[in-house]
Amino acid sequence: MRITTPLTDEKVTQLYAGDRVEITGTIYVARDAAHKRMLETLDRGEKLPIDVTGQVVYYMGPSPTKPGKVIGSAGPTTSGRMDAYAPRLIEIGLRGMIGKGIRSKPVKDAIIAHKAVYLAATGGAAALISQGIRKAETVAYEDLGAEAILKLQVEDFPAIVVNDMYGSDAYEDGKKQYEKK
Repeated sequence: MRITTPLTDEKVTQLYAGDRVEITGTIYVARDAAHKRMLETLDRGEKLPIDVTGQVVYYMGPSPTKPGKVIGSAGPTTSGRMDAYAPRLIEIGLRGMIGKGIRSKPVKDAIIAHKAVYLAATGGAAALISQGIRKAETVAYEDLGAEAILKLQVEDFPAIVVNDMYGSDAYEDGKKQYEKK
């Protein structure tokens, strides 16, 4: 299924655990340090450097950009490291997250309560994933280096829906299917 960003409630209602999607549009990159700083900003009552409403955040560890390329390898990082921060960002409008690995119950509960979705990018396919990134620019927290917030323009970025707004979990469903065999 092809989807474009930003994500609307209507788009999120059409996504189910196990669906393969190709994302086109803008996605943001943010990891631990950027998430921590965003929540500290919210705690001070200040405005975030990006509007997360309807947006998708990719938990990515970029590698150095080679000459003539938009970005280096762009593989997913472990999503659980952002679990302490994700529910609050979902509550204020974040609609999608891309990473790898399982999510905590508070994140899954926030996904259900606020119509969001968690997607997985294939670990080990970082060079392949980077081919769908058309533009990359630092938009906030440049002092964090590799942990700065990046804005990516992507085309047909491959991902799989893991947690949908209906409470389904592709990882758990996969385990159940395997156990039946």
